[in-house]
Parts: sequence; structure tokens; C-alpha cells
Amino acid sequence: MRSTGALLVVLGGLATMAVWGQIPSPAGLKSGPGVQAAQDSKEPDVLKTCKVPPPARGGRPPGPRPAPAATGPKEYTVTEIAGVVSAGQKWKEIWQVDGNNADGIIATKDGGLLIAQNDKSDVVKLDKNGKTSIAFVDTNTGGALAMNSKGALFVDSRGLNASVAELAPHRQTLANKFNGDSFDCIGGVLNDLTADSKGGVYFTMGGVFYSDSQGKVFRYGENLFTNGIVLSADEKHLFVTNGPAVAEFDVQKDGSLTNQREFAKLEGGGFGGDGSTFDATGRLYVTTNGGVNVIGTDGKNLGLIPTPRDVISVAFSGPLRKTLYAVSRDNAQNKDWIIAIEMVAQGPKGRGK
Repeated sequence: MRSTGALLVVLGGLATMAVWGQIPSPAGLKSGPGVQAAQDSKEPDVLKTCKVPPPARGGRPPGPRPAPAATGPKEYTVTEIAGVVSAGQKWKEIWQVDGNNADGIIATKDGGLLIAQNDKSDVVKLDKNGKTSIAFVDTNTGGALAMNSKGALFVDSRGLNASVAELAPHRQTLANKFNGDSFDCIGGVLNDLTADSKGGVYFTMGGVFYSDSQGKVFRYGENLFTNGIVLSADEKHLFVTNGPAVAEFDVQKDGSLTNQREFAKLEGGGFGGDGSTFDATGRLYVTTNGGVNVIGTDGKNLGLIPTPRDVISVAFSGPLRKTLYAVSRDNAQNKDWIIAIEMVAQGPKGRGK
């Protein structure tokens, strides 16, 4: 399915998982940066402008309902996955932050991480020594990051008047309109994104969307409950979580998507997959409530790397890119952690994830 939209330059934002995965706004905030669009008190005024109103909220993807939010770390044992991780490895807590302030992580060339902060509307850099600094501000509830092979950096802005924005090398909006309407009119929550070498960005918001380098937006796919999304290293295939499975598309030269199919089943419970990344051999890593699924290039699930808490985003970084980092979330405590585990596998060079 392919629909077209257009570009307007306005910095905006959207939200985290789909409607079924929203995280509450910071205490006391009703509108503005730090508040996801669907929770903003001014959203009804924006929705009145929609030529095509969004679908009614509610519903959830197929699969079992998630367990109640955890209130502390759980016991886990890492077993060997050949060529991926050794038995007995442990996750280490690298950084902790209050609120919904760690998501959509990507690697930096010097072995650090860039971290999107939903509540604070900042992007934080966590260096290889565990020290943090503010890299970008005023992202309008920025919730996930993507960097293409040429170094262009993008963020999905999850606040009202949602957008996909470029942070570097230029600070500008890439896209915030679909079929002439605000992204807010699509319904759901702007979740994740992945950038191609042509200056375009694929993003998830209930379905799969592609903004080309000029901000023209197309929609693809059917019967999708999307969240995490990532391009293969050769940019010939796009992988997107679809509830308890992963869907795959073929990418055409113009960035369009064809041949939707199921690539893999996920393990680990809950609604299914969230953040995704690749290693240097093309194995796919997808977060679920139970940990990080490792999937072979043939779609076979190679095993689960269990985690002490639910994880929502994942990326390789560190020296030689042999450390796997994840964002660990505890909704009950309203805290996020960056955790890390040493790997046998190595992350791809020249990619944010």
C-alpha cells in the first residue's frame, strides 16, 4: 500500500510505542515539550484540522498481554549463543536517569552513545567512560535517533505537531505532513526510525512510513503493529517489528518498499518487539520484555539474551564495537537505565546501529 504526503518546515513531535505503549507525561505537565502528542491538552485543537481524522484510540497488537510492570531487577542467566555471547556474561548498569529519558540509542564513532530524552527534549551523549553531556536541546519530546552512513542524524519528535527532524549536519525539519495533514492526524505514536544513505528516513507510527530527502511521505504495509525498525547494511531490506514477529520488506532504488513478509517469530513475552540493531555478520537483535532476541540471517531465532529488566532499545558500541548496550525501563519506578554486556559478536562499523 502506498500513499503520498508533502513537506512543511516546522519542528514537532510524536510518541513512543504505538497507542498501546504510551508512557505517562512528566508529573504536572499538560502541554508542550516533554509531553507526547496523544497526552497533550492541546491535541484536540490540532485534530480538528485533520482532513482525515485519526482512527479511534485503543486496541493492541496480537499476542499475550504483558506482565505487570516490574519494580526491581529479576534473576537471569545468560546461556551461550555461538558466535554471539558467552555463557555466564552479566549486564552492567552504566547510567541511570529518572523519568522517560532514555530511548532510541545509537552508537557514536568514538565508542559512546547518543540517547534521546523524551521528557527533557534533549539528546545526551554518553561517552565510553560513562560521562554524559548534552548534545542537542529542544527536540520537542524527541524519542528515538537514527544516523545514516553519511553521518546525518535524525530524531523523531513525539510532541504535538509531530515531525521527523534532522539534527545534523543541519538543524531542520525533514517531514511533518502526510497527505496534507499533520502527522498527529495519522493516529498512534511515532515510535522509531532508521535512515538511508539517500537522505530519507523510514519510521513507524502504527504502520511503516518513508520520508524521502525532500520530505515527501509514503505509507507501506498491511496488518502491521509496528515499533522498532532498521535497515540492512546494504539497504536492500527493511525489518520492522510486528507484534510478536518481525516483518521484512524489499527496498527498491527509489526507497519504496515491496514484498512484505514475515521474517521471524520473537521470544520473550509481552506485546513483542521494540528496538532493533544488527551485528557485523547480519544477525538481527530485537528487544522484548524478556531480553534481546538474536535472529540469524535466515530468520531462525538463535536464542534470547535475558536482561534484569524490560529493555526497549539496543545498539552495539564501545571499543571495537563488541559491547551491546540496551535501554532498560521500569515503569513502576519511572526510571531508565543504560545497561551493557560484553559480546563475542561485533557491531557493524560506520553505522549508528
